[in-house]
Amino acid sequence: MDHDTEPVTGPYSDEPRLALLTHAEARETIAYLQLLEQLDPGGRGPAAGQLAADLARRLPTP
Repeated sequence: MDHDTEPVTGPYSDEPRLALLTHAEARETIAYLQLLEQLDPGGRGPAAGQLAADLARRLPTP
C-alpha cells in the first residue's frame, strides 16, 4: 500500500484544531535557530538562519 497516493478516508471531527505551535512557541523557536546560526557559522548555522527567516516570514506581525 502506497500511503502517499492513497486517498484519506474516515470520519473527521468538526472540533477546532490546535495549531502545531503557538505564536509564542514559534517566536522562541526562531530565537533558538538564530542563536544556533551565531554559534555554528561554519556548520549548520547558515541553514538554521535560513529556516529562522522562513519561519519568521510566515508568522503574522504583532
